[in-house]
Amino acid sequence: MKKFGRKYVEASKLVDKSKAYSVEEAIELVKKTVTTKFDGTVDFAIKLNVDPKKADQQLRGSFVLPNGTGKSKRILVLARGSQAAEAKKAGAEFVGDTDLIEKIQKENWFDFDVIVATPEMMPELGKIGKILGPKGLMPNPKTNTVTPTPEKAVQDINKGMVEFRTDSFGNIHGILGKSSFDAKALQENLEYVVSTIAKMKPSSVKGKFITSISISNTMGPGIKVDQNSFDI
Repeated sequence: MKKFGRKYVEASKLVDKSKAYSVEEAIELVKKTVTTKFDGTVDFAIKLNVDPKKADQQLRGSFVLPNGTGKSKRILVLARGSQAAEAKKAGAEFVGDTDLIEKIQKENWFDFDVIVATPEMMPELGKIGKILGPKGLMPNPKTNTVTPTPEKAVQDINKGMVEFRTDSFGNIHGILGKSSFDAKALQENLEYVVSTIAKMKPSSVKGKFITSISISNTMGPGIKVDQNSFDI
């Protein structure tokens, strides 16, 4: 049986597990249930009525949160010529082409959080797909990390781009922001996430698409959010 710490137990007492809170109440509660001394993150979990085994019901993509995530990412861009120059200018920490691909392969180098690549670089990058794939680092057009305009991807990531995909249970998890964000910023981010996901309902899905929504702090209790609080 899992044993929880004192702070988690105390925070859990504030949450009625049988209740789905309005978005305003949920945000207020997530601010009250911070259990860490450091500035942790507020995360969301959305349960969908999808069959992840069906290709057309496997959701994957990215969006830029209105108020960002509060987290900075080290961006590696694989591009050449003017595309590389523009990416560097936009704020990419590492920019190169086959030299950096070889560095990853030969030196086991992973001093970055996300890779952005131009389409012309993908054949070379695909050669180390078995290295990048398990780490969740392989760029993908669906998440706008394979793009002919890498500078735009760098700007979006720095603004607060969040990548998402359904897991094997049909859930989507992601970050809403930092625990230190004010309530209005967190609420705007959550409303944006829910409305964006709601619009992605596959035509093959019948009935209710989003079945549950919850938010939580780092190492904090989950808080259910009433779907009727959203304009979806």
